[in-house]
Amino acid sequence: MYRSVHGWTVRRTDRYSQGVDSGTGRRAELLKQAVDYLATHGIADLSLAPMGEALGTSKRMLLYYFGTRENLITEAIAASRPDVAELFRSVHDEESLAAAAHALWHAITRGRQQRPIHILFQVLALAPTQPERYLTVAREAITAMVDPLVPVYRKLGYAEPDAAARASLLISGLRGLCLDRIVTGDEERIEIAARALIATAVAPPA
Repeated sequence: MYRSVHGWTVRRTDRYSQGVDSGTGRRAELLKQAVDYLATHGIADLSLAPMGEALGTSKRMLLYYFGTRENLITEAIAASRPDVAELFRSVHDEESLAAAAHALWHAITRGRQQRPIHILFQVLALAPTQPERYLTVAREAITAMVDPLVPVYRKLGYAEPDAAARASLLISGLRGLCLDRIVTGDEERIEIAARALIATAVAPPA
């Protein structure tokens, strides 16, 4: 089950959420703090004991609210990625599609997802070498951003499989450019590339 927390989309853990509203109170605040912590300290060597201490709580309470280390990471990823469905909800033509794409680019490079998206990059980097731990959550993170965009393209007249291909081009392309921007710091080159990518991704169907 998914719900909004501080403008982010968060998956609720039913077993460990009984009596705890994941949209309010301590659990929501801990999730927000966990996103900040993971964006700064990474997930590869994550230990709940020092994390709990840094967040002003304990490993026991983190397990109470989130169940497992893996589920905490999963929820942090869900909370840290842009809400693509919401960003593209009002798209009705190529112009509004381009505007939504630029809004997404702004969100992951200058907006509220600028730091949290680092968590997603970490998971995607770890998935090939630690598939038993990270491959499933990495796949879910990708599809959660691409899939909501496919019906938007269909609505604008893109046939299958072009609709899915365009959605993948836009989402995965911008994500890759965002990582390039973080690593190289070459903002001018990346901004030009992002504009070119968006123009290609929103071009009318053939």
